[in-house]
Amino acid sequence: MQTPAAIDLASFYANPDRNVAVLDYNSRFITSIFDLVNSDELADFVRLFLDEQRDRTPEVADASTTFNLVTPQVYLATIKAILTDQPDAFAQYQKSEILASIEDLYSYYRTYLRVATMTIKQNDVVASEFMTIDQRFNDLVIRLYRTIEEKLQGHANHVYRQVSAGSSACMLLQELNWQMPAGYEKLKDIRFIDRLMLRPPMMLHTKSNKRKGTFTATQVNPITNFKGTEDDFFCYPAMIGESLAYIYFHRDYMASGLALANLFQLADAKQVADHKPDLVLLFGTPGVATDTDAENGHYFYDQANDIYVGQVPYNDQTTYFGYMKKMCLTLHNLHMIAQKRLPIHGSMMKITFANGQTKTVVFFGDSGAGKSESIEALQQVADDQIVSMETIFDDMGSFTLQGKELYAQGTETGAFVRLDDLSSEVAFNNMDRGIYMNPEQKNARVIIPANTWPRIVMHHHIDMWVYANNYDDAVGVHRFTDQETAKATFIAGKRKALGTTDEVGMSTTFFANPFGPVQEQAATQPIIDAVFDRLFTDDVYVGEIYTHLGNDKSQDKLNESARQLLAELLAL
Repeated sequence: MQTPAAIDLASFYANPDRNVAVLDYNSRFITSIFDLVNSDELADFVRLFLDEQRDRTPEVADASTTFNLVTPQVYLATIKAILTDQPDAFAQYQKSEILASIEDLYSYYRTYLRVATMTIKQNDVVASEFMTIDQRFNDLVIRLYRTIEEKLQGHANHVYRQVSAGSSACMLLQELNWQMPAGYEKLKDIRFIDRLMLRPPMMLHTKSNKRKGTFTATQVNPITNFKGTEDDFFCYPAMIGESLAYIYFHRDYMASGLALANLFQLADAKQVADHKPDLVLLFGTPGVATDTDAENGHYFYDQANDIYVGQVPYNDQTTYFGYMKKMCLTLHNLHMIAQKRLPIHGSMMKITFANGQTKTVVFFGDSGAGKSESIEALQQVADDQIVSMETIFDDMGSFTLQGKELYAQGTETGAFVRLDDLSSEVAFNNMDRGIYMNPEQKNARVIIPANTWPRIVMHHHIDMWVYANNYDDAVGVHRFTDQETAKATFIAGKRKALGTTDEVGMSTTFFANPFGPVQEQAATQPIIDAVFDRLFTDDVYVGEIYTHLGNDKSQDKLNESARQLLAELLAL
């Protein structure tokens, strides 16, 4: 079955191949149901819907009596006749069949990720009203649907469900001047996201659900091959840790672009205006001819302007949100290494105990090692010994050695976690804020807010650093007494792959971090040496926790390891 061509009007874009729709309220804002039924936007979408229905509807003897097989003109004429109570509205088609088709059309539209946009100028009154404006359109769509539905069924509904009928989200966009180096002029007209409104829980679906490979350096700045325009690209300005990142994404990657809101702090106009970014990401753009592995992403260090530029190509594989997140973190980590900071692939928790003590513990390891599972197990076995656990970083942070002081900082304000890793309590408590990715599939993910940006970039003391060991058949925790043995374990990055990437079986990754340290091993090694020297000089607990996930995945054994970890924390 061939996918119908996308709709590409000034005010409405819809791509059935990616189930993405973008509405531009500046080009046209519809204010009545009669404007809506007479609009080119609805006519084109009905045409798209009927094309798909024809592909799915079995052949019938008399197509003229099947409402889903009529022309768009007949379909819309019938809707208008129903709305105006024309006596011949049902001359050829039964009410029940028309109603079923209208339900299908309404449901089909809502399968799209529908994002409304508005562009503002400075001090524009629309800035304070953009959510109200968007709500009016949602009310209009649902009113049209209910009016047709109730006229066809002959009575009012008994139950009303206030779904997001018109849009799933709304973006307030702004044109901003930033400190743009020569060669980056292609980005000049692309609008920045100034404010963003989401309607969670959001259930998003992408063609890919797993990341593969690593990002590699390219010899040519990807900006030279950028062909995006203000019509098909948007920029999410993000604070990734303390790095300022301009993330440009194609509108067909709107699912990933919106999910950034639950993961990275949205930089405001003052942080963008007249500032040069540390990082630039071009997402959904072609690479250059000299790139190897054209299906994956690449990065380039623009030394003249001190900017790390990333590029991820447009294809089905890169629709998985992990590509967006991990390329952002790769660029950030490369920036950290250049600043002599050590990127940490792991999770940091600040734990407040019932006895009044507060301890910070960093769980370290590559994807699937058991970092999230260890935190969940620790919460389960703690009973009333733990008052609260604050997430400083969920996936990536950094250690900075400043003189004799070693401190940690986070990068993300949110968490991108497997649904299987979440307890039912955490999952349900965050449902009204979550962005869910392919929730019905294996490796289903959710992105939920976890902390505020000022908190994650604070300088956090480190009390414990443990390697998540998912391959040894041991139980409990083990503290390293020898610095070289500890360092060798962390650098080896050994783990048993659990299906979160394309790897299988035992694997090793330099410093358990394929997002920066792998690409810059020579530059990372002296930073690792200095950090371990400081940790062992200060007698910080450096060890490993046996998660057992690569063996029998025993919850009892993981819980026992968590109990021992709890005892060690209380003893510090």
